[in-house]
Amino acid sequence: MMRLLSFVFVLFCWCSCNQKEETNTPLKPVPFTAVHLDDQFWAPKISINRTVSIPSAFGKCEETGRLDNFALAGGLIKGEHKGDFPFDDTDVYKVLEGASYALAVQYDKKLDAYLDSLITLIGAAQEKDRYLYTCLTNKCKRIERWYGKGRWDRLNSHELYNCGHLYEAAVAHFQATGKRTLFNIALKNADLVDQVFGPGEGQKKVPSGHPIVEMALVKLYRVTNNEKYLKLARFFIDETGKGTDGHKLSEYSQDHKLIINQDEAVGHAVRFGYLYSGVTDVASLMKDQALMDAAKRVWGNVVSKKLYITGGIGSRAQGEGFGPNYELPNMTAYCETCASISNVYWNYRLFLNDGNSKFYDVLERALYNGVISGVSLSGDKFFYDNPLESVHNHERAPWFGCACCPGNITRFMASVPGYVYTTDDHSIYINLFAAGKASIQLGKDTIGIIQQTSYPWDGKVVIIVNKPGNDRFGLKIRIPGWAQNQAVPSDLYQFVNQNTEKYTIRINGKEKQLELVNGYAVLNQRWGKGDQVEIDFPMPVRKIAANIQVTNDKGKVAYQRGPVVYCFEDKDNNNGWMYDEFVSPEATVESQFEKNLLGGVVTLSMKGSKVSQSGNSKSVEPVTLKAIPYYAWNNRGMANMLVWMPDKEATTTMKSASPRAD
Repeated sequence: MMRLLSFVFVLFCWCSCNQKEETNTPLKPVPFTAVHLDDQFWAPKISINRTVSIPSAFGKCEETGRLDNFALAGGLIKGEHKGDFPFDDTDVYKVLEGASYALAVQYDKKLDAYLDSLITLIGAAQEKDRYLYTCLTNKCKRIERWYGKGRWDRLNSHELYNCGHLYEAAVAHFQATGKRTLFNIALKNADLVDQVFGPGEGQKKVPSGHPIVEMALVKLYRVTNNEKYLKLARFFIDETGKGTDGHKLSEYSQDHKLIINQDEAVGHAVRFGYLYSGVTDVASLMKDQALMDAAKRVWGNVVSKKLYITGGIGSRAQGEGFGPNYELPNMTAYCETCASISNVYWNYRLFLNDGNSKFYDVLERALYNGVISGVSLSGDKFFYDNPLESVHNHERAPWFGCACCPGNITRFMASVPGYVYTTDDHSIYINLFAAGKASIQLGKDTIGIIQQTSYPWDGKVVIIVNKPGNDRFGLKIRIPGWAQNQAVPSDLYQFVNQNTEKYTIRINGKEKQLELVNGYAVLNQRWGKGDQVEIDFPMPVRKIAANIQVTNDKGKVAYQRGPVVYCFEDKDNNNGWMYDEFVSPEATVESQFEKNLLGGVVTLSMKGSKVSQSGNSKSVEPVTLKAIPYYAWNNRGMANMLVWMPDKEATTTMKSASPRAD
């Protein structure tokens, strides 16, 4: 098997070298409001997010007193501040952001009015000098350990983190409704932050502590075109690792060394993903090559040494962060839902900078596996962390004391259509495959695009140019790495079995041999109404082996079909232990679509073996095993689950013992 792996790796290197690369100007996002999905995968999830997740999250914000905290700060009610964290305000902001996205797609009069009332509370809580941080305004002594002696006193007060989520919610609400109510609150607060922090005499010189304000300020800049917000984002990035005010440098806070000197992902994984999203934004807008090189350098470290097969990042519960290179435990994998979301944000921004599909390969892996595993199919229960193994010890919950993940899911799910397309000056990029319609602004024309597909369960995609416009333009179609025998854009994971089936592309029925540029098939012509592009990505089941330095995955195989990673759950396997089973690398794996299982999924079935031991007697018996998409596990109650299946008897675990401590 190792010789086969070596061959596959050489083939991967050869293919990579024979793909043409070009340097592009930064690409333009296509707003999610311009893309309307009607597929059977994303559309139901987005609908459940709108009808279940968002109302449920708002209900929890009311129930836990998060809304009362704003009313109390505004003098509208009397009482005591509720909650144990200074960042509870952000849960309200995040759900408000998601609700704004949902409102833009499907207007709801009641939701619109609810958001107006919520914004009134937020406005009341803002102090006269534009400061907004309810726990300090409410003088909550219980949280004093976070914020210290007063305003801006401690790096980990989360004041700027709160500001960042406020700005992102404000931009979303403004763009969705045209109302400036929340937007004006955010601008006033941002102007205060710009006065307090900066390089000038008397201004505070510290990084943000918990990044997100950096990319949020970039959003304010994009909407207002006011460069002071971009410069302020740059200031916080440049302060990282300086310790100008004498504070202790910290990997946990992403404040251990200058960005331009960093080459490894360390510390808190969510802070890392948010920070480098902001770094990439600023580097691209300000054309700072040194900053961009640093972002790509640490990206290389993540993708080659610290990325889970599910697209998750952050291996340790301690510090919610990264461990050393190749430390990727399964049972104790942390893979916080927010970290997977931040991984999508970051890779999307890297892609926008130069249009290389390798960033979308990582984005797609995180999207279909690590992100949506964070929310139940019913939309009202969530994972905070997403392990790759469980022994009846992990279950979703409707809310958490530290509730960052549910709110993050609500805002992210509503924005998924915005990741399908991007544009440059003369082309439309098809990045993700999902049935629906889009109206895309390209120069002076508005191009109508229709996608027809059952992706990710089927690799057949039809793209119809419904409205061609007046000028010649290009369609650039992403060819996923998994369709080119590349598991990830590194040697961290490799497909065990080489797929000899080739993808095909036809234009109006005629097959085309197309050159790949940065991983995209380029179709450049004058299009007519009704012209069709047919893509067929073969979707055999792929077996994946990890780099030999990932000790936790030695002697094990993971399974993937298309972009979807699979797991084994006891519900489908006789409620069994499963850790005493193995599947030979040569075993045939069958796939079938099961309409009535877990919302409709493709499942895998295969022949394996079960090892039993009684006293000195050991036996090996044949068994049939079934795998489901990883994102869908724990939707039928607590379970035994594993992603990496042993491929030999030696790497199984007897039922009498616990799985090896990862």
